[in-house]
Amino acid sequence: MNKVLILDIRSEAHHDKPMRQLNSPHQNKRPDDMVIDLIVLHAISLPTGEFETACIDDLFLGRLDCASHPSFGDLEGLKVSAHFVIDRAGKITQFAPCDRRAWHAGESAWQGRSGCNDFAVGIEMIGDEQQPFTAAQYRETARLCRVLMRRYPAIRADNIVGHQDIAPGRKWDPGKQWDWQQFHRSLVRIRKLDLDIC
Repeated sequence: MNKVLILDIRSEAHHDKPMRQLNSPHQNKRPDDMVIDLIVLHAISLPTGEFETACIDDLFLGRLDCASHPSFGDLEGLKVSAHFVIDRAGKITQFAPCDRRAWHAGESAWQGRSGCNDFAVGIEMIGDEQQPFTAAQYRETARLCRVLMRRYPAIRADNIVGHQDIAPGRKWDPGKQWDWQQFHRSLVRIRKLDLDIC
């Protein structure tokens, strides 16, 4: 019990550290006068079942060596990114400015509107369908979402959705391991909104 509390205390400090900023080439200008009113939560692990950041960084920066792992063959030539990635310890990396369009959603639709990349912010959480997400990820995802909601008032809590919701049948993430009730509790409880995003 004490060991778990110690880990939680340590991870709580992550939001006080400078956010890592990397500039993905897989982004472009949003349509003029586009209102940002959606957050899409994703899950990612590269290779599958491994939770380090290096391969994800390389994928989003367009430099992944697809010959380095047998499972990377399908990623050859893929141009994809997200605005943010949250690792298992709750540390956040930003890959694209929020006012620009990151290429995270693909073919997608929400409430009758297609092309969710135009009006959404994409957040990738490192995880898969086998392992629960961490307490730090729930906390820091909620903190980031609250900061985004403050910047973009059109984003409401019910406009924070999963990739599976905007691309049903095509995408599974964040999947069964993501506890939406726990996330929404964290969203309400978060008080310190001092993340420095661009």
